[in-house]
Amino acid sequence: MRRSKLLYVPFWATYAFLYLPIIVLVVMSFNSGDSAYSYEGFSLKWYGELAKDERVLDGVVNTLIVATGATVIATVLGTLLAVGLVRHTKSKVLEAVSLMPAVLPDLVLAIGLLVFYGMIQLTLGLYSAILAHGVFAMAFVAAVVRTRLSGADTSLEEASRDLGAGPVATFMKITLPQLMPGIVAGALLAFTLSLDEFVIAFFTIGNSDQTLPIVIYSMIRFGVTPKINALAAILLLVSFTAVIAGQRLTKIGESRAQD
Repeated sequence: MRRSKLLYVPFWATYAFLYLPIIVLVVMSFNSGDSAYSYEGFSLKWYGELAKDERVLDGVVNTLIVATGATVIATVLGTLLAVGLVRHTKSKVLEAVSLMPAVLPDLVLAIGLLVFYGMIQLTLGLYSAILAHGVFAMAFVAAVVRTRLSGADTSLEEASRDLGAGPVATFMKITLPQLMPGIVAGALLAFTLSLDEFVIAFFTIGNSDQTLPIVIYSMIRFGVTPKINALAAILLLVSFTAVIAGQRLTKIGESRAQD
């Protein structure tokens, strides 16, 4: 039975709605004019202007510090959480709690963390944003690693324990290498989420430091310029690269597990 071509209209319309604004943004970032809404010719001058903007450069440095620190925390804790849930403590309640940071609205999580920091009298700064992003991204890392761990071969772990290896040695020499593609994919996902996260950073970083999304927000308040388009295009490139690399590593790990 032939499918009607009309069925493809909603499909392509959805893709156009999602990706056409991104394409327009990237094209307008190469605009030679000063307007963000009318294209006057190809130019790279706005990318050069970004390199001269100290506020943007400071935001990039702060964002990289926060994203790197949060990725380390989320990767370590998320991996251990996934191993604990799959191998040791199988509880639906704990699984639901572990996914809560990913399910909760960012605003609710940000306010909760801000209240918690106030209760323990923690001064806001880059470290408070790193901890907040680490908690937020940990659930995503745990979900990715759990998927990889569920399909891992447990016979090697059992053989390692039968030969006298302890839990730590078995984990480091058997389990961890099997999980490495999933761990790397989860780390890339955590880095990408932290890189462009705005709400949690806005509430937990304080006034002395600003991440790049906060800098972009303060710039947009006075109108969109081609400089903002260029900055957004760079962020899109980094995010897409990290996501594609994570998906590729996940597929590689799945194919190796099947072999």
